[in-house]
Amino acid sequence: MGIYVNNTMLGGRRFIFNNNDKLTQVVRLVHDNYVDSVNIDSLEGQTVNQFLQNLDPHSLYLPAQRAQSVNEKLQGGFNGIGIEYLLLHDTLFITQVYAGGPAAKAGLTGGDRVIRLNGKKFSGTHLTPDVVSQAFKGTKNTGLSLGVVRPNTEKLIPVTVVRGHVNLSSLDAAYMINTETGYIKISKFASTTDRDFQAEVKKLKAQGMKKLALDLRNNGGGYLSAATAMADEFLPAGQLIVFTKGLHEPRTDYFSTDSGSFEKGKLAIMIDEYSASASEILAGAMQDLDRATIVGRRSFGKGLVQEQFPFNDGSAVNLTVARYYTPSGRSIQKSYKAGVEDYHNELSNRMQKGELFSAKNNMDDSIFKKPSKYHTLNGRKVYSGGGIMPDVFVPADTVGLTRLLYDLNDRQIFMAYVLQKMQPLLSKYATYESFNKAYNVNDRELTDFIVYATQTLKQLDSQEIRRSKNNIKLYIKATAAHFKWGDNAYFKTINQDDETLKKAVAAVN
Repeated sequence: MGIYVNNTMLGGRRFIFNNNDKLTQVVRLVHDNYVDSVNIDSLEGQTVNQFLQNLDPHSLYLPAQRAQSVNEKLQGGFNGIGIEYLLLHDTLFITQVYAGGPAAKAGLTGGDRVIRLNGKKFSGTHLTPDVVSQAFKGTKNTGLSLGVVRPNTEKLIPVTVVRGHVNLSSLDAAYMINTETGYIKISKFASTTDRDFQAEVKKLKAQGMKKLALDLRNNGGGYLSAATAMADEFLPAGQLIVFTKGLHEPRTDYFSTDSGSFEKGKLAIMIDEYSASASEILAGAMQDLDRATIVGRRSFGKGLVQEQFPFNDGSAVNLTVARYYTPSGRSIQKSYKAGVEDYHNELSNRMQKGELFSAKNNMDDSIFKKPSKYHTLNGRKVYSGGGIMPDVFVPADTVGLTRLLYDLNDRQIFMAYVLQKMQPLLSKYATYESFNKAYNVNDRELTDFIVYATQTLKQLDSQEIRRSKNNIKLYIKATAAHFKWGDNAYFKTINQDDETLKKAVAAVN
């Protein structure tokens, strides 16, 4: 049976809707009859997203560009030239060139400025990330003609780059901490994560690795299949890793095989409040099966599984289709009954309650005061309903992590400073090892950096500068190392005094 619009007549026309397709027909009605012009694509997306968000916080509508970006990161690559960059004074500065990518093959290097593109002026044309993305990404085997200027010169050099597939590794770093302990950081669980992990484990084993500290901090998740494949690397055959089920999805169990690359070595996994989804599947399985020591702070608490449903225009819906459960049978999904806004404010509430700074406050949450029916393989009590609780708690930095430090990172001021002020210094060091051993940021250089930062952040809080002094010095050095020697150098520097990593190393030793 149809319905009327407010039981009224519109311009003498009566509209009768089909109950089975209200959303589509209301959008069409607005398009054909609304008093002002309306961006229908935007309206449609907002309408769908509001509908989905009433279901749960992780069912989302993705506009075409965002869907493409999300999928490229998880599929392990894209067609382009393979650089990282910084827009500074309306000029594109290359900050990193991906090894083996088209830009590297063309001879582009960190510090190069792109002045011209395909014979036209590029620098000084109101550049934005969208403009750069549209210019550099494109069909494989198509060419780009660049005019670049190298550091400390003003000579324009012509460079031709042929677009190709650019691999995106989900492993940020892999190196030896000491003679027996390796460190691997995973930023996301993508289609290539397991393959990348196997390759790095092989290299580290050749260097003597017998123990591993696996860093999942700030890892927001990714593919379920990538998480189960990673868990399989640490387990003998036949162990339950995770199971999923939903109203329209029958229970599916995921078991380990006999193909693990690190089944016997001691393992510690680092997590924090931003470790979510696939990270929690891996950490939860390793905890339930007593395979690893979990070090850090309580994880985010996302126990829902999404499936992506694409539309013809490139947009997509990520719809929650199932819940996942750790081997002991627990769901770690935190409650979203109070609504989306309350759900996303939950991490702030943890901070206000002091949970991030005290092991005792960690356990004072009401969800951990209830009797737990869940236990690990060896009988240790574990908890459901609010993330993975670590075995070894490490408080957050309450002193050095200030709003100032966040703003300096967010505005990319550290990299801008390295590009404009530190390249002559970096040219004096042939290797990361010599740089790391000989160079530390002194107070004079810190002052120079703060003066430089005031060009972007007009008002700097003097108290926050004092509180973050050591961290600012560390980030200057780490960013310089990253610019000259890449990701491993960055994390080797940033991790030197990392308390969570120290506890993880202690756990495996």
